[in-house]
Amino acid sequence: MMGRTHAMSGAAAGLALAPVVGLDSVITAAPFAATVAGYALVPDLDCHGAVASRLLGPFTGGLSRLLRWCSVRLYQATRGPEDEGGPKHGGHRHMTHCLLFVLLLGGLAAGTSLLSPWVVAGWLAFGVLAAASALGDWLLLIGGAAAALPTVLGHAAPVAVLAEMQGWVGIAVAVGCLVHVLGDMATVSGVPVLFPVPIRGETWQELHLLPRGFRLHTGKKVEQRLVFPGFVLAAAAAALLMPDVRPHVLDLINHVQNVAGSEP
Repeated sequence: MMGRTHAMSGAAAGLALAPVVGLDSVITAAPFAATVAGYALVPDLDCHGAVASRLLGPFTGGLSRLLRWCSVRLYQATRGPEDEGGPKHGGHRHMTHCLLFVLLLGGLAAGTSLLSPWVVAGWLAFGVLAAASALGDWLLLIGGAAAALPTVLGHAAPVAVLAEMQGWVGIAVAVGCLVHVLGDMATVSGVPVLFPVPIRGETWQELHLLPRGFRLHTGKKVEQRLVFPGFVLAAAAAALLMPDVRPHVLDLINHVQNVAGSEP
């Protein structure tokens, strides 16, 4: 999938999941959804041309090279008898595209976020910047405004706001990465999501979500004209169903119906 599709699928998942983790208003759900959207790009750090790899110039570029190197070495050390050979196999869509990576990165975010609220700020900033690089700078305004509003209104100090986010930053990171993995499982390539579980002699067997014939080709018309718009609509629907938004939507619908009913 393209970067913007991964990010939008993350935004939709984040908005839908926010009430489950106790974030039941747009103000609290927006930073969570933006963070999920950003980390829905992170598994592609193993690709040098990906959005996440170009995000912070030499820093993410170097991290991308390191992850590719580690992925190739891990592949060569663990490949089964039926896995493809060759010294260059095991780079893109391998180490960073399995459930083990999802759990490790989510656990790392959750654990390190307990060290300081400013560590939380680092995780969130990277996620929001990544999401904005794929979907547009408007996301910076929405995510930043929602996160800063409690401070502006005098309800809490910045550190207190970040401390409240400690409880969900690990979830946001893990969910974002998981959404990416599931998205790539819907493509023709598939991903070795269950590594290191051996399947028919392959430690890195690519698994798929969709039956053959329905799998997506990255960047083609189906993704651009159907899948991406579908995630946009899903994100909008999830936002409109927020408890603090739903009454206004219903009022608007009733108003439209009343106006339409009063017309001759």
